Amino acid sequence: MTGARAPLRLLDRPLPGMAVLETLPHRDERGSFARCFCRETLQALGIGAEVAQANLSFSEQRGTLRGLHWQEKPGAEVKIVTCLAGALHDIVLDLRPDSPTYGRHAPVELSAANRRIVVVPEGCAHGFLTLADRTLVLYLVSAAYDPARERGVRWDDPAFALPWPFPPRVISPRDAALPDFAPAA
Repeated sequence: MTGARAPLRLLDRPLPGMAVLETLPHRDERGSFARCFCRETLQALGIGAEVAQANLSFSEQRGTLRGLHWQEKPGAEVKIVTCLAGALHDIVLDLRPDSPTYGRHAPVELSAANRRIVVVPEGCAHGFLTLADRTLVLYLVSAAYDPARERGVRWDDPAFALPWPFPPRVISPRDAALPDFAPAA
């Protein structure tokens, strides 16, 4: 399901369980149509994500930072993220203790123009910095939001030296106050 006729094409697998996909729109005189989620394609890639919630994130200003967040088990979630308007610098940070890429990160630019989709595996933190005003992001998640299971790590934690293109201009007080990462004991 990842060939030329598939609704989604695999571009990269920078971390185990992570996938960077591209939509393959069908174009005609009306415009275009593209699929942004296909269970069959994801299953063929070894990604078993069921959608429990769909969320929209709108950021008015370029330089808005959101994250880095994840949920712990049993509320751990797979996220499927795409940009519907504007552009963002997306980062997935592997915090799975048994992963061969533990502590590594993978940045991906998502935009309405490039039609890319990122699959964020369970146990990985996720965040993004908007590169354009009026950026709209769609998240499909495999588990319901559970505030008791939500965790976060600060965007500029020195342990990870994440490659942001510029410092954030807008950040929530909650995200700004996130702690440096402390592995679970």
